[in-house]
Parts: sequence; structure tokens; C-alpha cells
Amino acid sequence: MKLRCPAIPLITHTPYFSVWSPDDLPNRTDTCHWTGKPQPITGTLKVGERTYGFLGKDTVPPMSTVSVEVSACSTEYMLESPEVRLKLEFTSPLLLDDLKVLARPVTYISAEVSPKFSLPRDLPVTVSLSVGEAVCLDHPGQSPVMGTAVLGKHFTAVTMSNTEQKVLNRAGDDVRIDWGTFYLAVESGGKVSWRDTADGPMVCAERSGSLGEPFRALFAAAYDEVKAIQYFGRDLDPLWKEEAPALQELLDISFSEYDRIAERCRAFDRELTEESVEAGGERYSQLLRLAYRQAIAAHTICRDEDGQLLFISKECFSNGCAATADVSYPSTPLFLLYRPELVFAMMRPLMRYARSDAWKFDFAPHDAGTFPLLNGQAYGDRLESQMPVEECGNLLLMTAAATAACGDGSFAGEHWQLLSQWAGYLREKGLDPENQLCTDDFAGHLAHNCNLSIKAIMGVAAYGFLLGEDEGSEEWLQTARDMAKIWAEKAANNDGTYRLAFDRPGTYSLKYNAVWDRLLKLSVFPEGAWDRELASYLERTGPYGMPLDNRASYTKSDWLVWVASMMERREDFEAMTEPLWQACHNTPQRVPFTDWYDTRDAWQVGFQNRTVQGGLFMRVLMGRESK
Repeated sequence: MKLRCPAIPLITHTPYFSVWSPDDLPNRTDTCHWTGKPQPITGTLKVGERTYGFLGKDTVPPMSTVSVEVSACSTEYMLESPEVRLKLEFTSPLLLDDLKVLARPVTYISAEVSPKFSLPRDLPVTVSLSVGEAVCLDHPGQSPVMGTAVLGKHFTAVTMSNTEQKVLNRAGDDVRIDWGTFYLAVESGGKVSWRDTADGPMVCAERSGSLGEPFRALFAAAYDEVKAIQYFGRDLDPLWKEEAPALQELLDISFSEYDRIAERCRAFDRELTEESVEAGGERYSQLLRLAYRQAIAAHTICRDEDGQLLFISKECFSNGCAATADVSYPSTPLFLLYRPELVFAMMRPLMRYARSDAWKFDFAPHDAGTFPLLNGQAYGDRLESQMPVEECGNLLLMTAAATAACGDGSFAGEHWQLLSQWAGYLREKGLDPENQLCTDDFAGHLAHNCNLSIKAIMGVAAYGFLLGEDEGSEEWLQTARDMAKIWAEKAANNDGTYRLAFDRPGTYSLKYNAVWDRLLKLSVFPEGAWDRELASYLERTGPYGMPLDNRASYTKSDWLVWVASMMERREDFEAMTEPLWQACHNTPQRVPFTDWYDTRDAWQVGFQNRTVQGGLFMRVLMGRESK
């Protein structure tokens, strides 16, 4: 059975350039930004004298949707009119093995028309796309927009931009870009235009041909955001400008390379599908193919003034924080698999902020600002808003995992003083945490949090791991093992399972932080320590998953897959993750893949379009590490 995606990814590059279809049918509902605000893209197909709609809401008759296929880098629709079939494909080539291609803010839109039966060879066909002003404004009508035609070697384009250009003028969550320039391009031989309509200005592109043989029209949607982020007072260029300083040049390169890049995307999807089906089954694989572009496109990529790579996440549909440690932490499995250096690139802003005079604490910071302004935390002086144990453990574990994946200890060496300080903090204060937040902060403050204590223990072990052959490594690992022994005694229920908090007998929670013990092969907890605990998760799993803990009926998709990945038998993994597939398939909210939902009815509780869905790749990562 094919997954019914809650929303379909169309254009996926950065938190600002991200357009989705919130419907099973591409031509019934306006396309929208990941926040849910309309950013209409309309597509029509003219066959002879007949015109049909294939994308977005329109007044012309709609084509029938035959199928929808979401792969790692592409979304493909098959549609029909009475006379023809249309293969419509959106490709955002987010290839993690090629930073140059990954950084390009260019999505290809390919439309291939073929006859259903014999038609006159000279029957004319025209494929048209139109994009409304909302693509370059926070909201329609915010300011007047302007545009111009652009001619390249391999394309023709029309631009649209806000007349009031205030680059990086705002930070926040439910906001859209209102600076820079949008490009709608079509391959050479096509036409572009500007239209003023009752719904506001639109840019349009079309390409015509005939049905003597299958006809393909190739378009591209691209965005020049001018600057990617503000980084401690300095505005940084997006990484794509290293390849081509002007988007016009980048579009020429992109059009000339389309066939090769499209094949690379297909090859990667085949590789991902094969490996993920082997690891966890077809339905697990479908979840990964939906999560892939979302997890990457909730970031922007650039370099700092020293040329070091930055991969900056936005905490989408939460508070808009940038480079959030406990958002990057769950996303790491995807990047450890395909580009571990990006994990270091996620952490660099936090390390810089922690070294600055603005950071007053001896533990790690939660974030480095609010996207796209990374100038320090808005609440940096409020202890009650921090996550002391959580973030120390996150950054130590991320450093250890990425160091192991890359075989390169230079990042750890560069930041050794901070890592040592945070490891010492965890050793002193992590075993029995005080009343504080963890990454599941929506559940509120909690003292004596057993899962958070595991994070501290694993952070101490990660520091020992990073010491490698150096003197003191075994001492730190033994400290972690000693802490784990105490933990097991204090956390034990009377049935072999473990508590939510040390002082709450009979309670439960997902102990997802323990996954690193197996992934990094640290042997901190004794063999068999998790057998009864993991078995109890299967017993507590309902139609849409196991609750995060006993306090509420909601769960988190990333943590669900992490604990499932600790289960050795594939049938247990599938039994644990099948309800997640069902939740995604049945949720009534048509939003980008949520990670926080109710296990009773699959309703979204909060969060969408978040990079944490990269955590769903944990099973594949563990499978690869075990080979």
C-alpha cells in the first residue's frame, strides 16, 4: 500500500524557499509555503483548443490524477485528460554527496505530454506555469512587486521581487521571505510574461510543441535570497554564490546539467530505497523518502568569514530558533549516513556563541539566535529557559558520532576546552538532573528525568570515546559505566522496565537516548539491560504509536524510530514503526510531515516541516554500522 503523504513536497531548498501541495490532488488546492500560507503556482495544459488545469486551483477543467510518487529528490504526478497523459515532475536535487548541487536554490519542473491514442501529428500543445506575488512577500499585497525578463544561453526567465528590499529584515517562525528575487524560467524556445490579475501580479512561463511524439517542457523555479543569514553581526552569502555570483549564471548551468542531475537523483533514490527496505521494510522506506527533502531543506548552507562550512537549521513551527542543538541532535542520522561534515557545520554557531562573552553559563547553549539572525539567544540570560544537561549531552554525542563517521578529530580538537567543560558538567550534575527542560520541552520542566540522565551518561561516554587512545579515555568510559549502574538501580520499576523519573515508580517513557550506546559500541549499559524495556514498548503501542511517556497520549516520530532501531528483530522494528506509517497516512492535517502527534487519533499536536525527521534514518545508520 502506498503512503498518502499529509502534504506533498514540490520546491524544497531553505526555510524561505519551500512550497508544498496540501492535497492528494495537485490541481484542487492552492500550493503553499510550509507554514501553510498560500504561495500559488498554477499549471495549465492546452491541447488543441482545450485547456486543462494540472496544478493549483484554476477555472479550467482539471486533469484527472492517476498517481503520485514521492522519492528522495523528486515528486512525480501522472495526470490525464481525455486525449493525453501528463507526467509532471518536481526535482529539488538535494544530493548530500555534492555540496555544489545541494546549495543551488533551483527546482526543476518537467512536464512530459504523450497521447493516449492516435492524434494528429501537428496537434499543438502548450504547457504553462504561473506564480503569484506571495512567493516573494510575507503576505500578498504587502508591497508592490516588480519584475523583468532575463535571457540566458539555455533559458528565458521572468523575475518577481518586492519593491521594498530590506535584506534579512526580520526573524521569527511564521514568516516568509520578503526580499531577494524569484525567477521562473523555461528552457530555450519557451516564452515568459507578466500578468496583472484580479488576484494580483503573476509571472508566467510557457512552452509549446506538437504531439507528433512525446513532448517535454522543462521549467525551473529559483530564488536569489541575496544573503543567507546574519552571523554575529556579519551578513553571509549563500553557498551557491561560490559557483556562480549571479543566479542567471546558475540557471544556465542548471539547465545544461538537467539530464545528468535527474539521473543522479534517480540513482540515489534507488540506493536509498534498496537500503531502507532491507533495514526496515517498504513502509519504513516510504517514510524516509518523504522525510529526506524536508529534513535537509529546513536548513540553509553558507560559510563563515573564515571559510568554514555552516549548515543552519530553523526550528520550524516552534519558535524559529536557529542552530538549535536539540533540533540538530535528532536530525543527525541522515547526515551521518550521507555527509557527516554537515553535523560539524550545524554545531559551529553554538561553539562560537559558547566561547563569546555573551554566554555566561558553564553548560552548552540551546541555540545561537532566531532564524535568520544568529546574533545570540533572545533569552540567553534566563536560566529557566535553558537545557543544561540536554545540550551538553547533545553536542558531545554529535561530536563523537560525526568524528567516528568522518574519521577526523580536528573539530573536537578545535573545541576541546568546551567539550571538556561540558563533560565535567555532566559528570557532576547529569546523573540525577535538577528540575529543568529537556528537548521535549513542550512537556514542561521535570526533575530526576531518567531519559535525560541517560543523555548525561552517554555524553560522559562520548567524551571518553573522543579521547581515543589518550590517557584518561578508559577512566571516563568507566565513569559512564558506573553512572549507568546507579541509574539502573534508581530507575527500575518492579517489572524490569524503567521509570519516567527516579522518584515516580510505575511510570514509563521512551528511553531513546540509549541508542548511542549501541551505535557507537560503547558498552556502557550491560548486555540485556534494555530487553524488558523494549518489549514493554510493543505492549504499550496503540493504533498510531507508543506515547512519549505516561503523562500524555502524544508521541514523537524521531524518538519512536530510535527506540525501534534498538530492537534486534526486524519484525519488532516493523511492529513499532507501522503505527507511525499509519499516523502519517491517516492524519487529517495536510501539513508537511509532523513529528509531534497524538497516538489515539493521529492528529497533529504541533510542529511541521522540521529537520528532526532526519532522525528516522537511524535504523539505516545502525544497519550500516553493524556491517
